[in-house]
Parts: sequence; structure tokens; C-alpha cells
Amino acid sequence: MRIGYKLATEAFGPKEIIRQAVLAEQAGFDFVEMSDHYHPWLEAQGHSAFTWNLLSAIAMKTEHIGLATGVTCPSVRYHPAIIAQAAATLAIISDGRFTLGAGAGERLNEHVVGLGFPGRRIRHQRFREALEIIRLLWEGGYRSYEGKYLQLEDARVFDLPDELPPIAVAASGPESAKIAADLGDGLFATEPDGDLVSTWQQLGGHGPVYGEMPLAWAEDEDAAVRAVLETSTFSLTGWKVMAELPNPVNFQAAVASIGPDEVREQFACGPDVKRHVQVAQQYVDAGFDHLVAMNTGPDPDGFMDFFARELAGPLRALTPSAT
Repeated sequence: MRIGYKLATEAFGPKEIIRQAVLAEQAGFDFVEMSDHYHPWLEAQGHSAFTWNLLSAIAMKTEHIGLATGVTCPSVRYHPAIIAQAAATLAIISDGRFTLGAGAGERLNEHVVGLGFPGRRIRHQRFREALEIIRLLWEGGYRSYEGKYLQLEDARVFDLPDELPPIAVAASGPESAKIAADLGDGLFATEPDGDLVSTWQQLGGHGPVYGEMPLAWAEDEDAAVRAVLETSTFSLTGWKVMAELPNPVNFQAAVASIGPDEVREQFACGPDVKRHVQVAQQYVDAGFDHLVAMNTGPDPDGFMDFFARELAGPLRALTPSAT
């Protein structure tokens, strides 16, 4: 079982994110993962630095911890040629520690370049073309590609690593699971959906399965719940909402009715190790083997200490429940 830490780029400034990554390595996490957003989910979060700058800085300030995007959309705000180049460079400077997490994107971040944000069918087709372009460029040499939605003209990535970075493809249903199986080296998901994992495997998918666990550590449960209500209720709206709303103000309206009971139901809140393990067990039972601690509590340093002292061992010992 591999355990990662979600660096909340929407909730902390750039230098603080880098500091937390170094602390995560010291606390014993296997990897850090961060979203690649242009906007925060909520205005209260207040940040959204450029993820690729942060990853480069973290690579230079750490020695062995893995790095991953969770996830990058390589088909609207970025052209896939740029992501192919960026990921190859990061794999080199991190000495092979980087995993490219890629997905079809959210309107929140992709509409900003004025190209619109297509419906699900078209954005999945664009995403498939983007991954094909990335794979093509990673073969080396000058490459061209003529897709229905994306094109590439006589491009070459000159600096390729000896070992290409794996691509973990985000999926939320059968269509994206098929893309992950065809073009990915692993699966990325945000909910403990065993049917999604089995569908991906039946379609030929293999490799690591990444899942983000909703945790909120604090010295008492009520403080943890308050922190989620202040900054992280967006995650309770579900992926169909998260992919479609355009700006933080829209998410603020969407979460207005969410209360403490909904938070306690989905998040592990407070200092109880058993509750954190209970949430993690859902992901293990669903087939996930790379668990990402998405701590939304008010004290990241306290959570790091809690992980190192009390949580790491039980999480690493998890196995699927007997059925």
C-alpha cells in the first residue's frame, strides 16, 4: 500500500505548498499529489498557484518522495504538446519520481482561455486525442497528428527521460475508464467506486489505482468539521457538479445548504485513528492501492505529526475486507 499526501494548492500559497511537500517527505509519505487548477474551488480558499512551477521546486528540495499531478487536463487550457514536454522535463529533474495524472478537466479551470468547455462526449474525445499526442511525442523524433479536435505539426520533445513517466488517467464512469484502459498506466479516482475499478480492469486496465480520501484532522472533531465547512464543501457536490460549474462563486452557491452531518458522513473528522482508517478501508475494498490523504483540517503540521506517529502504520497494513 502506497500512501500519498494531497497538497492543497487552492488553500495555501506557493511557498507554503513547497514547505509542506518537504515536510511530507520527512513524515514518511510515499508521494505528494496536487491538482492543476487555474481557480480555487471556493473564494475562501484564496490560492491557485501554477502547479508545474511548484512541482519543479519540490523536485529540487526533496530527495525520494514521488510527485504527481492529480490531475492535469492536457486538452483545453494546455495543448498536449506542452504537457508532453513539461512531464518529460519533470521526470528528468526529479530522477524518475514523477507520475502524470491526467483527466478531461473541469469548466472551472478550462473555460478561462475562451475556447469554451464542451460536453462530456466531446471532451472525452479531445482527451483521448491529447493522450495519443503525448504518447506519440514520447516516442521521439518529429511528429505530426491530425485529429478531429486537436492537431500537432512537426513537433519534437528533445529532452526525453530514459524511462518515461507513467500516466494515471482520471475516470468517473465507463467512457473515461475505457480511455484509462487504452492509454493509461494506472487509474485515478476521487470516490471509492469498486465498479469503476473493475470496469477499468475488465477493459484491460492495469497498474496503480489512486484514490483521494476525504480526511480532516484536528485536535477535536468539531474543529475539523468547521474547517471542512469553511473551505472544502465543494468536494461533497459530486463530480457531475464539480466538472461543470465555471467559477468559485457558483460553487459557493452550490454548497450553501451543506451542513455538519453531511461532512461527518463522508469525511474522517478529528483525531480518531479508527475513523480515518474506516474511510481508507472503503478505498482498499474498492481496489485502490495508492491512497491519497486529502487533509482539509486546519493544521497541516499537526496532521503530518499525526500521520507519522499514529496513522501511517494502520494505513499501510490495510488489506481488502473478507467478503
